[in-house]
Amino acid sequence: MSFEAPLFLLLMLLLPLAVLAYLRAQRSQRRYAVRYPALEVVAGVLPGRTSAWRRLVPPLLLLLALAALILALARPEATVAVGREQAAVVLATDTSGSMQATDVAPDRITAIRRAANDFLDEVPDEVLVGLVAFSSRAQILEAPTTERARVRRAVRRLRPQGGTATGDAIDAALRSLRPRPSDRTPAAIVLLSDGKETAGVPSSEAARRARRLRVPIYTVALGTPSGSIEVRRANGNGTRRQPVPPDVATLRDIARVTGGRFSAAPSARELARVYDRLGSSVVEVPERRQITAGFAGGALVLVLLAAGVALVGGGRLP
Repeated sequence: MSFEAPLFLLLMLLLPLAVLAYLRAQRSQRRYAVRYPALEVVAGVLPGRTSAWRRLVPPLLLLLALAALILALARPEATVAVGREQAAVVLATDTSGSMQATDVAPDRITAIRRAANDFLDEVPDEVLVGLVAFSSRAQILEAPTTERARVRRAVRRLRPQGGTATGDAIDAALRSLRPRPSDRTPAAIVLLSDGKETAGVPSSEAARRARRLRVPIYTVALGTPSGSIEVRRANGNGTRRQPVPPDVATLRDIARVTGGRFSAAPSARELARVYDRLGSSVVEVPERRQITAGFAGGALVLVLLAAGVALVGGGRLP
């Protein structure tokens, strides 16, 4: 929570003074108590003595009401997630050679195509969606657009080959989202990868650029630690099995640095679930909203409670 007018919080210093003034007034009442010889007669006429807690509750509630009013004067703000239909999302999809692995049935690249189409089904029609494919280099296949058919055609063209340039993919996605420095359209990147970066700029540097531009990156690690592919031997004699586990640590760090979220998808079904969730939530952006009315209303309720407790307990206001 933040405050639009924080200087009013200095009034909180008056609260201890109010407590001291109340205690001093109570001592003064006891000091100047009326002496009366027939105490038994007075005791029979006056109502029952109010318990200590009932005497203390009304002034305590009034003190809390005063604190709530001071907070209201400071105009508090809270950050809430607000859905934005006028937003842009780029799917940055790994198309390196490791996408041929079959640990995700029927294979990783097919699972990606299906999940990407599910994502397009979930995202509101007004949201701009683009596609970046990356292997040894990154390529913008479709700039953010509302024409889903164009993005779907680009998804069908995804083919596995080459290395993994994760940092280049982030930079390419940022270029398509922020073509002008002044552009502040709510935006996000969904980065899916299945292996360790092997080319291009470091992903840590690209992630910091995304953070400066306030573009969160939602990362998805596809595959299992046991995933592998057949690669040709360096001498050209036959092939060998090469492990291609997902680089979970790097993807988790990218999400953390940029304010996004990390998900693991060890199967096609889980990948579909992740993309479904992201499709309905990735266009939510943080927005500051004033909550002054809540504090002002709370102060009024506290004042009414104090008055009620005082009248019920002692027949008078504190």
